[in-house]
Amino acid sequence: MSVDPNLLAPCGLYCGVCGVYVASRDGNEKFKEKLSTVYGVQPEEVHCLGCMSDTRWTFCEQCLIRTCAGEKGYVGCHECDDWPCTYIDNFPIEVGKRVIMRAIPQWREMGTEGWVEAEEKRYLCPECGNALFRGAKRCRQCKTAVDLD
Repeated sequence: MSVDPNLLAPCGLYCGVCGVYVASRDGNEKFKEKLSTVYGVQPEEVHCLGCMSDTRWTFCEQCLIRTCAGEKGYVGCHECDDWPCTYIDNFPIEVGKRVIMRAIPQWREMGTEGWVEAEEKRYLCPECGNALFRGAKRCRQCKTAVDLD
């Protein structure tokens, strides 16, 4: 398996299953419009190619967790002995914090390749196998209700 380092958000919110990334990668303007209402931005502002890429989402650009990991020379929080820290404790989105608290121990245990593979498998519809994004409530293909976070 080939891991794209641009998608390895240090916090553990794997970018490969992020709605903003998926909408950007696929050029899905309708999805960008929906996300823009969720985040209170214009649809053209919904653009990201991964937390560690040069084209980052506005909120990721300002992320103190990404800055901290970079200053310490870490790929991610899974390498830090001080985890969880105040940046994690004060993470502003509850579902994101819940995912972080699940993901970092898994990243430590599985290593990067295993963790990425597990995250990508986690966000598949259990009914039809359609790829989902983190936070999805229903499969776009078969309409099955999901709660994968």
